Amino acid sequence: MVASTAAKESRRVVVLGTGGTIAGKAAKPGDNIGYTAAEVGVAELLGGIEVPGVALHAEQVAQVDSKDMDFAVWQRLAARCTHWLAQPDVAGIVITHGTDTLEETAFFLHSVLRSHKPVVLTCAMRPATALAPDGPQNVRDAVVVAATAGAAGVVAVCAGVIHGALDVQKVHTYRLDAFSSGDGGPIGYVEEGAVRSVRNWPSATTERSEAEIDAIASAATAPRVEIIVSHAGASGAIVDALVQEFQAARAGSAEGLVVAATGNGTLHHELEAAAMRAQAAGIAVLRATRCSGGRILPKPGDALRDAGLLSPVKARIALIVELLLCRSTPQ
Repeated sequence: MVASTAAKESRRVVVLGTGGTIAGKAAKPGDNIGYTAAEVGVAELLGGIEVPGVALHAEQVAQVDSKDMDFAVWQRLAARCTHWLAQPDVAGIVITHGTDTLEETAFFLHSVLRSHKPVVLTCAMRPATALAPDGPQNVRDAVVVAATAGAAGVVAVCAGVIHGALDVQKVHTYRLDAFSSGDGGPIGYVEEGAVRSVRNWPSATTERSEAEIDAIASAATAPRVEIIVSHAGASGAIVDALVQEFQAARAGSAEGLVVAATGNGTLHHELEAAAMRAQAAGIAVLRATRCSGGRILPKPGDALRDAGLLSPVKARIALIVELLLCRSTPQ
């Protein structure tokens, strides 16, 4: 599918659609929450959006509510990004996405793409049928960022704010400015069709080798990695049950567990004991703080690895990728 501005333009931005609220429809214009996501095609979303000097090309990669995002869609999305980023006339890529798992998709793409061109995820908190939808402005802002000279890496644009893939996190359930970059702060802002950067663009190219990226792209399935939260009165029963389930279904595959820890990576003693049992049984265990700010500072003698500044959902992706690469490496 192609949607576009003038064919004479030399700078091209490819817009990949995956569904989400930005493509949602509600029965009434005043209903901002009772909608069905992923109803409007990406070509239709681009209707009326123009950025001077930029030609737009639209492609539908998926049409899902982002709460249902999965590894298979990530693989397809990464493959299409790789294809388009290799085209000389493509300045950058925009991905329309749901807000719920945008930070996860952004981090996955950050982990596997090799390009110095920008990949910009954008979204909406209101459906396309809303009285005042936020999607069109977000898409236009994302196109501006994707076409900006010097822009690089995987970023997210929402409500005029540019967030890096490592930092971005959804922090609000309803307001239009629903994302934060935490301690790192935003990369910049989009103001009246121009980018004002306030810090460096993120690294544009993953350190992974081509062979590693190929292994991730060609994996038939992803390792199963679950997230367990530590809290007052936490029990290790869920972890023990998961270990039994993992072992029953293993058949030579690897599984993992991310524990969303309190504070600086601390765990309730019963949950910690269960996590240690899981690690002893061959399950990969990783601690990530459930705090929205800061990172885990490791201590000498820590028995369980930590994910540093990664949130639990991003730590899960990092562990999936790690296990995939272990699976593909001859022992």
